[in-house]
Amino acid sequence: MVTEMTKYDFILMSGDMDAFLEKLQSIGVVDITRSTKPVDDHSEKLSSRAGVLRKALALLKNVTPAEFAEKGNADYASDVVETVAEMETLQARLPVLQKEADDLVPWGRFDKASFDKLKEQGLKLHFYKAKAIDPDWKEQYALSEISNLGGYSYFVVVSDSDDYDFPLKELPAPEKDYLALEKEIAALQDDIAKKESHLAELKCREAAIQKELDKTLSKLDLHLAHVSGEKAAEDYITVFEGFAPKENEAALHDMLEQENVFCLVDKAQVDDNPPIKLKNNKFVSMFELLTDMYGRPKYDEFDPTVFISIFFMLFFAFCMGDAGYGLVLILASLGLKKVLGKIAPLGITLGIATTVVGFLFHTFFSVDMLTWSWLPEGVKRIMLPSQIAGYDGTMVLALLVGIVHICLAMIVKTYQSTKVKGFANSLGTWGWTLLIVGGVIVGGLALMGVMDKALTKWIIIVLGSLSALGIFFLNDLKRNPLLNFGSGLWETYNTATGLLGDVLSYLRLYALGLAGAKLGEAFNAIGLQALGDGGFGWVAFILIVVIGHTLNVAMCVLGAFVHPLRLNFLEFFKNSGYEGTGRKYEPLKS
Repeated sequence: MVTEMTKYDFILMSGDMDAFLEKLQSIGVVDITRSTKPVDDHSEKLSSRAGVLRKALALLKNVTPAEFAEKGNADYASDVVETVAEMETLQARLPVLQKEADDLVPWGRFDKASFDKLKEQGLKLHFYKAKAIDPDWKEQYALSEISNLGGYSYFVVVSDSDDYDFPLKELPAPEKDYLALEKEIAALQDDIAKKESHLAELKCREAAIQKELDKTLSKLDLHLAHVSGEKAAEDYITVFEGFAPKENEAALHDMLEQENVFCLVDKAQVDDNPPIKLKNNKFVSMFELLTDMYGRPKYDEFDPTVFISIFFMLFFAFCMGDAGYGLVLILASLGLKKVLGKIAPLGITLGIATTVVGFLFHTFFSVDMLTWSWLPEGVKRIMLPSQIAGYDGTMVLALLVGIVHICLAMIVKTYQSTKVKGFANSLGTWGWTLLIVGGVIVGGLALMGVMDKALTKWIIIVLGSLSALGIFFLNDLKRNPLLNFGSGLWETYNTATGLLGDVLSYLRLYALGLAGAKLGEAFNAIGLQALGDGGFGWVAFILIVVIGHTLNVAMCVLGAFVHPLRLNFLEFFKNSGYEGTGRKYEPLKS
Protein backbone atom coordinates (compact mmCIF):
# COMPACT_ATOMS: atom_id res chain seq x y z
CA MET A 1 0.00 0.00 0.00
CA VAL A 2 1.27 3.49 -0.90
CA THR A 3 1.52 5.69 2.20
CA GLU A 4 -0.34 9.00 2.04
CA MET A 5 2.07 11.95 2.00
CA THR A 6 1.82 15.56 3.18
CA LYS A 7 3.64 18.31 1.28
CA TYR A 8 5.55 21.00 3.17
CA ASP A 9 6.99 24.27 1.88
CA PHE A 10 9.35 25.46 4.60
CA ILE A 11 10.05 29.21 4.62
CA LEU A 12 12.87 30.46 6.86
CA MET A 13 15.66 32.99 7.12
CA SER A 14 18.76 31.91 5.19
CA GLY A 15 20.89 32.12 8.32
CA ASP A 16 18.68 29.58 10.09
CA MET A 17 18.92 27.04 7.26
CA ASP A 18 21.77 24.84 8.55
CA ALA A 19 20.35 24.46 12.05
CA PHE A 20 16.89 23.72 10.66
CA LEU A 21 18.17 21.00 8.31
CA GLU A 22 20.11 19.36 11.12
CA LYS A 23 16.92 19.33 13.19
CA LEU A 24 15.00 17.70 10.33
CA GLN A 25 17.82 15.21 9.94
CA SER A 26 17.55 14.22 13.60
CA ILE A 27 13.78 13.60 13.26
CA GLY A 28 14.29 11.49 10.12
CA VAL A 29 10.82 11.65 8.54
CA VAL A 30 11.00 14.47 5.96
CA ASP A 31 12.06 13.75 2.38
CA ILE A 32 13.53 17.01 1.07
CA THR A 33 13.23 17.39 -2.70
CA ARG A 34 16.90 17.42 -3.58
CA SER A 35 19.38 16.53 -6.25
CA THR A 36 20.59 12.93 -6.33
CA LYS A 37 23.89 13.81 -8.04
CA PRO A 38 26.83 16.05 -7.09
CA VAL A 39 26.06 19.71 -7.85
CA ASP A 40 29.24 21.48 -6.65
CA ASP A 41 32.85 20.82 -5.59
CA HIS A 42 31.96 19.93 -2.00
CA SER A 43 29.29 17.41 -2.98
CA GLU A 44 31.64 16.03 -5.64
CA LYS A 45 34.31 15.41 -2.99
CA LEU A 46 31.83 13.78 -0.61
CA SER A 47 30.45 11.60 -3.41
CA SER A 48 33.94 10.60 -4.52
CA ARG A 49 34.94 9.74 -0.95
CA ALA A 50 31.77 7.67 -0.53
CA GLY A 51 32.72 5.80 -3.70
CA VAL A 52 36.17 4.96 -2.29
CA LEU A 53 34.63 3.77 0.98
CA ARG A 54 32.06 1.59 -0.81
CA LYS A 55 34.75 0.08 -3.00
CA ALA A 56 36.94 -0.65 0.04
CA LEU A 57 34.07 -2.42 1.82
CA ALA A 58 33.31 -4.46 -1.30
CA LEU A 59 36.98 -5.48 -1.63
CA LEU A 60 37.17 -6.50 2.03
CA LYS A 61 33.98 -8.56 1.91
CA ASN A 62 35.64 -11.96 1.35
CA VAL A 63 38.96 -11.24 3.10
CA THR A 64 39.91 -13.27 6.19
CA PRO A 65 40.87 -10.90 9.06
CA ALA A 66 44.24 -10.82 10.80
CA GLU A 67 45.68 -8.78 13.67
CA PHE A 68 46.35 -5.17 12.75
CA ALA A 69 49.07 -2.88 14.05
CA GLU A 70 47.58 0.53 14.98
CA LYS A 71 48.59 3.31 12.56
CA GLY A 72 46.98 6.37 14.09
CA ASN A 73 44.66 8.29 11.77
CA ALA A 74 45.52 6.30 8.66
CA ASP A 75 43.18 6.39 5.65
CA TYR A 76 42.20 2.73 5.80
CA ALA A 77 39.78 2.86 2.87
CA SER A 78 42.33 4.35 0.46
CA ASP A 79 44.92 1.90 1.78
CA VAL A 80 42.56 -0.98 0.92
CA VAL A 81 41.91 0.30 -2.61
CA GLU A 82 45.62 0.98 -3.27
CA THR A 83 46.69 -2.39 -1.84
CA VAL A 84 44.20 -4.29 -4.00
CA ALA A 85 45.21 -2.29 -7.11
CA GLU A 86 48.90 -3.05 -6.49
CA MET A 87 48.13 -6.70 -5.80
CA GLU A 88 46.12 -7.01 -9.03
CA THR A 89 49.04 -5.49 -10.97
CA LEU A 90 51.44 -8.02 -9.45
CA GLN A 91 49.02 -10.90 -10.06
CA ALA A 92 48.66 -9.86 -13.70
CA ARG A 93 52.46 -9.87 -14.06
CA LEU A 94 52.85 -13.35 -12.52
CA PRO A 95 51.42 -15.50 -15.37
CA VAL A 96 53.52 -13.54 -17.87
CA LEU A 97 56.71 -14.41 -16.01
CA GLN A 98 55.58 -18.02 -15.55
CA LYS A 99 55.00 -18.30 -19.30
CA GLU A 100 58.49 -16.91 -19.90
CA ALA A 101 59.92 -19.42 -17.42
CA ASP A 102 58.15 -22.31 -19.16
CA ASP A 103 59.67 -21.19 -22.46
CA LEU A 104 63.14 -21.06 -20.89
CA VAL A 105 63.05 -24.54 -19.29
CA PRO A 106 64.44 -26.37 -22.38
CA TRP A 107 67.46 -24.00 -22.55
CA GLY A 108 68.48 -24.40 -18.90
CA ARG A 109 71.05 -22.04 -17.38
CA PHE A 110 73.15 -19.74 -19.50
CA ASP A 111 75.15 -16.54 -19.29
CA LYS A 112 73.88 -13.84 -21.67
CA ALA A 113 77.22 -12.04 -21.37
CA SER A 114 78.84 -15.05 -23.05
CA PHE A 115 76.39 -14.68 -25.97
CA ASP A 116 77.51 -11.08 -26.39
CA LYS A 117 81.18 -12.08 -26.40
CA LEU A 118 80.50 -14.63 -29.15
CA LYS A 119 78.83 -11.89 -31.21
CA GLU A 120 81.91 -9.70 -30.80
CA GLN A 121 83.98 -12.57 -32.23
CA GLY A 122 81.68 -12.85 -35.27
CA LEU A 123 79.83 -15.93 -34.02
CA LYS A 124 76.06 -16.07 -33.65
CA LEU A 125 73.82 -18.61 -31.91
CA HIS A 126 70.59 -19.78 -33.55
CA PHE A 127 67.92 -21.59 -31.49
CA TYR A 128 65.67 -24.39 -32.84
CA LYS A 129 63.39 -27.23 -31.83
CA ALA A 130 62.46 -30.33 -33.84
CA LYS A 131 60.81 -33.71 -33.39
CA ALA A 132 64.13 -35.28 -34.22
CA ILE A 133 67.58 -34.01 -35.24
CA ASP A 134 68.59 -35.04 -38.74
CA PRO A 135 72.08 -36.66 -38.65
CA ASP A 136 73.03 -34.68 -41.80
CA TRP A 137 72.54 -31.44 -39.86
CA LYS A 138 75.34 -32.42 -37.51
CA GLU A 139 77.61 -32.97 -40.52
CA GLN A 140 76.74 -29.62 -42.16
CA TYR A 141 76.35 -27.29 -39.14
CA ALA A 142 77.98 -26.60 -35.81
CA LEU A 143 75.02 -28.04 -33.90
CA SER A 144 74.68 -28.82 -30.21
CA GLU A 145 71.62 -30.40 -28.59
CA ILE A 146 70.59 -28.69 -25.32
CA SER A 147 67.66 -30.80 -24.11
CA ASN A 148 64.87 -33.16 -25.09
CA LEU A 149 61.46 -32.34 -23.59
CA GLY A 150 57.87 -33.16 -24.54
CA GLY A 151 58.93 -35.12 -27.60
CA TYR A 152 61.02 -32.26 -29.00
CA SER A 153 64.77 -31.80 -29.26
CA TYR A 154 66.03 -28.30 -28.45
CA PHE A 155 69.36 -27.37 -30.02
CA VAL A 156 71.54 -24.43 -31.07
CA VAL A 157 73.53 -23.87 -34.24
CA VAL A 158 76.60 -21.63 -34.32
CA SER A 159 77.27 -19.64 -37.52
CA ASP A 160 80.06 -17.27 -38.55
CA SER A 161 78.71 -15.81 -41.80
CA ASP A 162 75.74 -13.69 -42.96
CA ASP A 163 74.71 -16.15 -45.70
CA TYR A 164 73.74 -18.72 -43.05
CA ASP A 165 70.67 -20.82 -43.89
CA PHE A 166 68.90 -23.62 -42.00
CA PRO A 167 65.81 -25.69 -43.04
CA LEU A 168 63.83 -24.91 -39.81
CA LYS A 169 62.19 -21.75 -38.52
CA GLU A 170 64.43 -20.08 -35.97
CA LEU A 171 63.17 -19.53 -32.42
CA PRO A 172 63.67 -16.21 -30.58
CA ALA A 173 66.86 -16.18 -28.54
CA PRO A 174 66.16 -16.39 -24.77
CA GLU A 175 66.68 -13.06 -23.05
CA LYS A 176 66.92 -14.33 -19.47
CA ASP A 177 68.43 -17.18 -17.52
CA TYR A 178 65.83 -19.70 -16.24
CA LEU A 179 67.06 -19.66 -12.64
CA ALA A 180 67.24 -15.86 -12.59
CA LEU A 181 63.65 -15.75 -13.81
CA GLU A 182 62.63 -18.22 -11.11
CA LYS A 183 64.08 -15.85 -8.49
CA GLU A 184 62.10 -12.98 -10.03
CA ILE A 185 58.90 -15.06 -9.84
CA ALA A 186 59.61 -15.97 -6.21
CA ALA A 187 60.13 -12.29 -5.35
CA LEU A 188 56.86 -11.40 -7.10
CA GLN A 189 54.98 -14.11 -5.21
CA ASP A 190 56.47 -12.83 -1.98
CA ASP A 191 55.23 -9.30 -2.78
CA ILE A 192 51.74 -10.66 -3.50
CA ALA A 193 51.75 -12.56 -0.19
CA LYS A 194 52.73 -9.35 1.66
CA LYS A 195 49.87 -7.45 0.00
CA GLU A 196 47.42 -10.22 0.92
CA SER A 197 48.69 -10.18 4.51
CA HIS A 198 48.27 -6.40 4.70
CA LEU A 199 44.77 -6.68 3.26
CA ALA A 200 43.91 -9.26 5.95
CA GLU A 201 45.10 -6.75 8.56
CA LEU A 202 42.93 -4.01 7.03
CA LYS A 203 39.89 -6.30 7.32
CA CYS A 204 39.89 -5.40 11.04
CA ARG A 205 39.12 -1.80 10.07
CA GLU A 206 35.95 -2.75 8.18
CA ALA A 207 33.66 -1.36 10.91
CA ALA A 208 35.54 1.96 10.95
CA ILE A 209 35.25 2.23 7.17
CA GLN A 210 31.51 1.49 7.34
CA LYS A 211 31.10 4.15 10.05
CA GLU A 212 32.92 6.71 7.91
CA LEU A 213 30.75 5.77 4.89
CA ASP A 214 27.55 6.30 6.88
CA LYS A 215 28.85 9.65 8.14
CA THR A 216 29.92 10.72 4.64
CA LEU A 217 26.56 9.79 3.11
CA SER A 218 24.78 11.70 5.88
CA LYS A 219 26.92 14.79 5.15
CA LEU A 220 26.25 14.44 1.42
CA ASP A 221 22.52 14.08 1.97
CA LEU A 222 22.46 17.15 4.21
CA HIS A 223 24.51 19.19 1.76
CA LEU A 224 22.31 18.27 -1.22
CA ALA A 225 19.28 19.28 0.81
CA HIS A 226 21.02 22.53 1.71
CA VAL A 227 21.73 23.50 -1.89
CA SER A 228 18.22 22.54 -3.02
CA GLY A 229 16.58 25.49 -1.25
CA GLU A 230 15.40 28.40 -3.40
CA LYS A 231 16.72 31.79 -2.33
CA ALA A 232 14.33 34.74 -2.33
CA ALA A 233 14.16 38.33 -1.03
CA GLU A 234 17.81 39.05 -1.88
CA ASP A 235 18.99 35.80 -0.28
CA TYR A 236 17.43 36.59 3.11
CA ILE A 237 14.75 33.89 2.79
CA THR A 238 15.11 30.25 1.77
CA VAL A 239 12.23 28.00 0.68
CA PHE A 240 12.40 24.19 0.90
CA GLU A 241 9.97 21.63 -0.44
CA GLY A 242 9.63 18.39 1.47
CA PHE A 243 7.29 15.46 2.03
CA ALA A 244 6.49 13.42 5.12
CA PRO A 245 4.06 10.55 5.77
CA LYS A 246 0.72 11.75 7.07
CA GLU A 247 1.11 9.43 10.06
CA ASN A 248 4.12 11.51 11.22
CA GLU A 249 2.30 14.86 11.03
CA ALA A 250 1.83 15.30 14.80
CA ALA A 251 5.51 14.85 15.74
CA LEU A 252 6.68 17.06 12.87
CA HIS A 253 4.20 19.84 13.66
CA ASP A 254 5.29 19.86 17.30
CA MET A 255 8.91 20.36 16.24
CA LEU A 256 7.98 23.16 13.80
CA GLU A 257 6.05 24.98 16.52
CA GLN A 258 8.95 24.70 18.95
CA GLU A 259 11.38 25.99 16.34
CA ASN A 260 8.92 28.71 15.30
CA VAL A 261 9.30 27.75 11.60
CA PHE A 262 6.71 28.99 9.11
CA CYS A 263 5.59 26.45 6.50
CA LEU A 264 2.77 25.82 4.06
CA VAL A 265 1.12 22.44 4.55
CA ASP A 266 -0.97 20.71 1.90
CA LYS A 267 -2.06 17.25 0.90
CA ALA A 268 0.43 15.80 -1.62
CA GLN A 269 -0.86 15.55 -5.18
CA VAL A 270 0.28 13.41 -8.10
CA ASP A 271 1.66 16.47 -9.91
CA ASP A 272 3.94 17.16 -6.93
CA ASN A 273 5.75 13.87 -7.61
CA PRO A 274 5.90 12.91 -3.93
CA PRO A 275 8.26 10.14 -2.81
CA ILE A 276 6.76 6.69 -2.40
CA LYS A 277 6.79 4.88 0.92
CA LEU A 278 5.29 1.40 0.93
CA LYS A 279 3.38 0.21 3.95
CA ASN A 280 2.67 -3.51 4.07
CA ASN A 281 2.38 -6.26 6.64
CA LYS A 282 5.38 -8.38 7.60
CA PHE A 283 4.69 -11.06 4.99
CA VAL A 284 4.15 -8.73 2.02
CA SER A 285 7.04 -6.42 2.96
CA MET A 286 9.50 -9.29 2.35
CA PHE A 287 8.69 -8.98 -1.37
CA GLU A 288 9.17 -5.19 -1.59
CA LEU A 289 12.73 -5.76 -2.83
CA LEU A 290 11.22 -7.43 -5.91
CA THR A 291 8.95 -4.43 -6.51
CA ASP A 292 11.97 -2.12 -6.23
CA MET A 293 13.76 -4.17 -8.89
CA TYR A 294 11.14 -2.95 -11.38
CA GLY A 295 10.21 0.42 -9.87
CA ARG A 296 7.97 1.82 -7.18
CA PRO A 297 4.43 2.83 -8.11
CA LYS A 298 3.49 6.41 -8.89
CA TYR A 299 1.54 8.23 -6.21
CA ASP A 300 -1.79 7.43 -7.88
CA GLU A 301 -0.86 3.83 -8.80
CA PHE A 302 -1.60 0.64 -6.92
CA ASP A 303 1.11 -1.13 -4.93
CA PRO A 304 1.81 -4.41 -6.79
CA THR A 305 3.74 -5.93 -3.88
CA VAL A 306 0.72 -7.74 -2.45
CA PHE A 307 0.11 -9.47 -5.80
CA ILE A 308 3.82 -10.25 -6.24
CA SER A 309 3.95 -11.75 -2.74
CA ILE A 310 1.23 -14.26 -3.59
CA PHE A 311 1.99 -15.12 -7.20
CA PHE A 312 5.79 -14.97 -7.12
CA MET A 313 5.74 -17.35 -4.16
CA LEU A 314 3.29 -19.64 -5.95
CA PHE A 315 5.18 -19.55 -9.26
CA PHE A 316 8.50 -20.16 -7.51
CA ALA A 317 7.04 -23.23 -5.80
CA PHE A 318 5.63 -24.42 -9.14
CA CYS A 319 9.05 -24.20 -10.80
CA MET A 320 10.76 -26.04 -7.96
CA GLY A 321 7.88 -28.51 -7.53
CA ASP A 322 9.67 -30.78 -5.06
CA ALA A 323 8.93 -31.10 -1.34
CA GLY A 324 12.48 -32.29 -0.65
CA TYR A 325 13.97 -29.26 -2.37
CA GLY A 326 11.68 -27.06 -0.30
CA LEU A 327 13.10 -28.53 2.90
CA VAL A 328 16.63 -27.91 1.58
CA LEU A 329 15.75 -24.24 0.97
CA ILE A 330 14.36 -23.87 4.48
CA LEU A 331 17.44 -25.42 6.09
CA ALA A 332 19.84 -23.45 3.87
CA SER A 333 18.07 -20.16 4.67
CA LEU A 334 18.15 -20.91 8.40
CA GLY A 335 21.81 -21.93 8.28
CA LEU A 336 22.86 -18.86 6.26
CA LYS A 337 20.65 -16.42 8.16
CA LYS A 338 23.56 -14.18 9.15
CA VAL A 339 24.96 -14.14 5.62
CA LEU A 340 21.63 -13.61 3.83
CA GLY A 341 20.35 -10.99 6.27
CA LYS A 342 16.94 -9.65 5.24
CA ILE A 343 16.70 -12.19 2.41
CA ALA A 344 16.70 -15.15 4.83
CA PRO A 345 12.99 -14.83 5.81
CA LEU A 346 12.09 -14.68 2.12
CA GLY A 347 14.12 -17.84 1.48
CA ILE A 348 12.36 -19.63 4.34
CA THR A 349 8.95 -18.51 3.03
CA LEU A 350 9.72 -19.70 -0.49
CA GLY A 351 11.02 -22.98 0.95
CA ILE A 352 7.77 -23.55 2.87
CA ALA A 353 5.71 -22.80 -0.26
CA THR A 354 7.89 -25.20 -2.29
CA THR A 355 7.44 -27.93 0.33
CA VAL A 356 3.64 -27.55 0.30
CA VAL A 357 3.35 -27.42 -3.51
CA GLY A 358 5.88 -30.26 -3.88
CA PHE A 359 3.73 -32.35 -1.52
CA LEU A 360 0.63 -31.60 -3.60
CA PHE A 361 2.61 -32.57 -6.70
CA HIS A 362 3.62 -35.76 -4.77
CA THR A 363 7.34 -35.30 -5.49
CA PHE A 364 10.14 -35.74 -2.94
CA PHE A 365 13.70 -35.52 -4.29
CA SER A 366 12.30 -36.53 -7.70
CA VAL A 367 10.61 -39.63 -6.25
CA ASP A 368 6.85 -40.03 -6.83
CA MET A 369 5.27 -40.15 -3.35
CA LEU A 370 2.22 -41.97 -4.77
CA THR A 371 4.43 -45.07 -5.10
CA TRP A 372 5.10 -45.13 -1.34
CA SER A 373 3.01 -48.01 0.00
CA TRP A 374 3.35 -46.82 3.60
CA LEU A 375 1.76 -43.43 2.83
CA PRO A 376 -1.94 -43.45 3.92
CA GLU A 377 -4.49 -43.40 1.10
CA GLY A 378 -6.23 -40.45 2.74
CA VAL A 379 -3.04 -38.39 2.33
CA LYS A 380 -2.62 -39.47 -1.29
CA ARG A 381 -6.17 -38.38 -2.13
CA ILE A 382 -5.40 -34.71 -1.36
CA MET A 383 -2.48 -34.74 -3.83
CA LEU A 384 -2.85 -33.42 -7.38
CA PRO A 385 -3.94 -36.16 -9.81
CA SER A 386 -1.41 -37.03 -12.48
CA GLN A 387 -4.01 -36.47 -15.21
CA ILE A 388 -6.73 -33.81 -15.51
CA ALA A 389 -9.12 -34.25 -18.45
CA GLY A 390 -6.53 -36.47 -20.14
CA TYR A 391 -3.69 -33.94 -19.81
CA ASP A 392 -0.79 -33.65 -17.40
CA GLY A 393 -2.21 -32.29 -14.12
CA THR A 394 0.67 -29.88 -13.49
CA MET A 395 0.42 -28.44 -17.01
CA VAL A 396 -3.33 -27.85 -16.69
CA LEU A 397 -2.88 -26.24 -13.28
CA ALA A 398 -0.12 -23.94 -14.61
CA LEU A 399 -2.43 -22.69 -17.39
CA LEU A 400 -5.34 -22.21 -14.97
CA VAL A 401 -3.16 -20.21 -12.57
CA GLY A 402 -1.93 -18.12 -15.52
CA ILE A 403 -5.50 -17.35 -16.60
CA VAL A 404 -6.41 -16.31 -13.04
CA HIS A 405 -3.26 -14.14 -12.87
CA ILE A 406 -4.10 -12.31 -16.10
CA CYS A 407 -7.79 -11.91 -15.16
CA LEU A 408 -6.78 -10.41 -11.83
CA ALA A 409 -4.42 -8.02 -13.65
CA MET A 410 -7.29 -6.86 -15.88
CA ILE A 411 -9.56 -6.33 -12.86
CA VAL A 412 -6.86 -4.24 -11.20
CA LYS A 413 -6.37 -2.24 -14.40
CA THR A 414 -10.12 -1.54 -14.59
CA TYR A 415 -10.26 -0.44 -10.96
CA GLN A 416 -7.19 1.76 -11.35
CA SER A 417 -8.44 3.34 -14.57
CA THR A 418 -11.85 4.09 -13.03
CA LYS A 419 -10.19 5.58 -9.94
CA VAL A 420 -7.88 7.88 -11.92
CA LYS A 421 -9.90 8.69 -15.08
CA GLY A 422 -13.46 8.14 -13.92
CA PHE A 423 -16.02 5.56 -15.05
CA ALA A 424 -17.06 7.38 -18.25
CA ASN A 425 -13.46 7.54 -19.50
CA SER A 426 -12.79 3.89 -18.69
CA LEU A 427 -15.57 2.22 -20.67
CA GLY A 428 -13.15 0.66 -23.13
CA THR A 429 -11.22 -0.97 -20.27
CA TRP A 430 -14.49 -2.11 -18.71
CA GLY A 431 -15.47 -3.66 -22.04
CA TRP A 432 -12.35 -5.82 -22.23
CA THR A 433 -12.61 -6.87 -18.59
CA LEU A 434 -16.26 -7.87 -18.96
CA LEU A 435 -15.49 -9.82 -22.11
CA ILE A 436 -12.42 -11.71 -20.90
CA VAL A 437 -12.90 -12.02 -17.14
CA GLY A 438 -16.66 -12.49 -17.47
CA GLY A 439 -16.15 -15.00 -20.27
CA VAL A 440 -13.65 -17.00 -18.20
CA ILE A 441 -16.02 -17.10 -15.20
CA VAL A 442 -19.07 -18.06 -17.28
CA GLY A 443 -17.09 -20.65 -19.23
CA GLY A 444 -15.71 -22.15 -16.03
CA LEU A 445 -19.17 -22.41 -14.44
CA ALA A 446 -20.58 -23.97 -17.62
CA LEU A 447 -17.79 -26.57 -17.75
CA MET A 448 -18.47 -27.50 -14.12
CA GLY A 449 -22.15 -27.94 -14.94
CA VAL A 450 -23.32 -25.16 -12.61
CA MET A 451 -25.25 -23.39 -15.41
CA ASP A 452 -27.30 -24.96 -18.19
CA LYS A 453 -26.59 -24.24 -21.85
CA ALA A 454 -29.52 -21.85 -22.38
CA LEU A 455 -28.57 -19.58 -19.48
CA THR A 456 -24.90 -19.68 -20.51
CA LYS A 457 -25.85 -18.64 -24.05
CA TRP A 458 -27.85 -15.60 -22.91
CA ILE A 459 -25.19 -14.47 -20.44
CA ILE A 460 -22.54 -14.67 -23.16
CA ILE A 461 -24.74 -12.65 -25.55
CA VAL A 462 -25.30 -9.93 -22.92
CA LEU A 463 -21.61 -9.83 -21.96
CA GLY A 464 -20.57 -9.71 -25.61
CA SER A 465 -22.99 -6.87 -26.40
CA LEU A 466 -21.96 -4.74 -23.43
CA SER A 467 -18.29 -5.41 -24.10
CA ALA A 468 -18.64 -4.47 -27.79
CA LEU A 469 -20.18 -1.12 -26.85
CA GLY A 470 -17.23 -0.26 -24.62
CA ILE A 471 -14.54 -1.64 -26.93
CA PHE A 472 -15.74 -0.32 -30.30
CA PHE A 473 -17.92 2.71 -29.63
CA LEU A 474 -17.33 4.18 -26.16
CA ASN A 475 -13.57 3.75 -25.72
CA ASP A 476 -13.10 7.53 -26.03
CA LEU A 477 -16.22 9.68 -25.62
CA LYS A 478 -14.47 12.76 -27.05
CA ARG A 479 -13.44 11.04 -30.30
CA ASN A 480 -15.24 10.44 -33.58
CA PRO A 481 -17.26 7.14 -33.46
CA LEU A 482 -15.56 5.90 -36.65
CA LEU A 483 -12.16 6.47 -35.11
CA ASN A 484 -13.34 4.65 -31.99
CA PHE A 485 -14.43 1.70 -34.10
CA GLY A 486 -11.13 1.56 -35.96
CA SER A 487 -9.19 1.84 -32.71
CA GLY A 488 -11.33 -0.96 -31.27
CA LEU A 489 -10.54 -3.25 -34.19
CA TRP A 490 -6.81 -2.62 -33.84
CA GLU A 491 -6.93 -3.19 -30.09
CA THR A 492 -8.94 -6.40 -30.65
CA TYR A 493 -6.19 -7.77 -32.89
CA ASN A 494 -3.43 -6.84 -30.40
CA THR A 495 -5.34 -8.15 -27.40
CA ALA A 496 -6.33 -11.45 -29.03
CA THR A 497 -2.79 -12.26 -30.16
CA GLY A 498 -1.18 -10.86 -27.02
CA LEU A 499 -3.41 -12.72 -24.57
CA LEU A 500 -2.78 -16.05 -26.28
CA GLY A 501 0.96 -15.55 -25.97
CA ASP A 502 0.60 -14.36 -22.37
CA VAL A 503 -1.37 -17.45 -21.33
CA LEU A 504 1.05 -19.81 -23.07
CA SER A 505 3.93 -18.09 -21.22
CA TYR A 506 2.72 -19.74 -18.03
CA LEU A 507 3.62 -23.14 -19.49
CA ARG A 508 7.17 -22.31 -18.41
CA LEU A 509 6.06 -23.08 -14.84
CA TYR A 510 5.24 -26.63 -15.91
CA ALA A 511 8.30 -26.97 -18.15
CA LEU A 512 10.80 -25.85 -15.49
CA GLY A 513 9.27 -28.11 -12.87
CA LEU A 514 9.32 -31.04 -15.30
CA ALA A 515 12.95 -30.40 -16.29
CA GLY A 516 14.06 -30.31 -12.64
CA ALA A 517 12.11 -33.50 -11.84
CA LYS A 518 13.55 -35.41 -14.81
CA LEU A 519 17.10 -34.35 -14.04
CA GLY A 520 16.61 -35.43 -10.43
CA GLU A 521 15.23 -38.77 -11.62
CA ALA A 522 18.32 -39.22 -13.77
CA PHE A 523 20.63 -38.71 -10.77
CA ASN A 524 18.54 -41.18 -8.75
CA ALA A 525 18.76 -43.78 -11.53
CA ILE A 526 22.54 -43.37 -11.88
CA GLY A 527 22.91 -43.64 -8.13
CA LEU A 528 20.90 -46.87 -8.02
CA GLN A 529 23.00 -48.34 -10.81
CA ALA A 530 26.17 -47.51 -8.87
CA LEU A 531 24.64 -49.03 -5.72
CA GLY A 532 24.43 -52.51 -7.23
CA ASP A 533 24.42 -55.13 -4.50
CA GLY A 534 25.52 -52.71 -1.78
CA GLY A 535 28.94 -52.70 -0.15
CA PHE A 536 31.10 -49.85 -1.41
CA GLY A 537 28.29 -49.07 -3.85
CA TRP A 538 26.59 -47.19 -1.01
CA VAL A 539 29.40 -44.63 -1.00
CA ALA A 540 29.04 -44.06 -4.74
CA PHE A 541 25.24 -43.91 -4.41
CA ILE A 542 25.37 -41.27 -1.67
CA LEU A 543 27.95 -39.14 -3.52
CA ILE A 544 26.04 -39.23 -6.81
CA VAL A 545 22.67 -38.47 -5.24
CA VAL A 546 23.95 -35.70 -2.93
CA ILE A 547 26.11 -33.94 -5.54
CA GLY A 548 23.52 -34.43 -8.28
CA HIS A 549 20.61 -33.07 -6.29
CA THR A 550 22.74 -30.18 -4.98
CA LEU A 551 23.48 -29.11 -8.55
CA ASN A 552 19.84 -29.60 -9.50
CA VAL A 553 18.61 -27.48 -6.58
CA ALA A 554 21.02 -24.68 -7.57
CA MET A 555 19.80 -24.69 -11.19
CA CYS A 556 16.15 -24.96 -10.16
CA VAL A 557 16.46 -22.00 -7.76
CA LEU A 558 17.93 -19.84 -10.53
CA GLY A 559 15.13 -20.70 -12.96
CA ALA A 560 12.48 -20.44 -10.23
CA PHE A 561 13.63 -16.89 -9.46
CA VAL A 562 14.01 -15.49 -12.98
CA HIS A 563 10.90 -16.88 -14.71
CA PRO A 564 8.29 -16.06 -12.03
CA LEU A 565 9.79 -12.58 -11.89
CA ARG A 566 9.29 -12.32 -15.65
CA LEU A 567 5.66 -13.44 -15.42
CA ASN A 568 4.98 -10.75 -12.83
CA PHE A 569 6.98 -7.98 -14.52
CA LEU A 570 5.74 -8.63 -18.06
CA GLU A 571 2.45 -10.51 -18.15
CA PHE A 572 0.91 -9.08 -14.98
CA PHE A 573 2.25 -5.54 -15.20
CA LYS A 574 1.37 -5.24 -18.89
CA ASN A 575 -2.23 -6.40 -18.40
CA SER A 576 -2.66 -4.33 -15.24
CA GLY A 577 -1.24 -1.14 -16.77
CA TYR A 578 1.40 -0.77 -14.05
CA GLU A 579 4.19 1.73 -14.87
CA GLY A 580 6.35 1.82 -11.72
CA THR A 581 7.98 5.22 -12.25
CA GLY A 582 7.69 6.51 -8.68
CA ARG A 583 10.69 7.66 -6.64
CA LYS A 584 11.66 6.00 -3.38
CA TYR A 585 10.98 7.74 -0.07
CA GLU A 586 14.37 8.74 1.36
CA PRO A 587 13.95 10.94 4.44
CA LEU A 588 16.76 13.16 5.64
CA LYS A 589 18.42 11.14 8.42
CA SER A 590 21.42 11.59 10.66
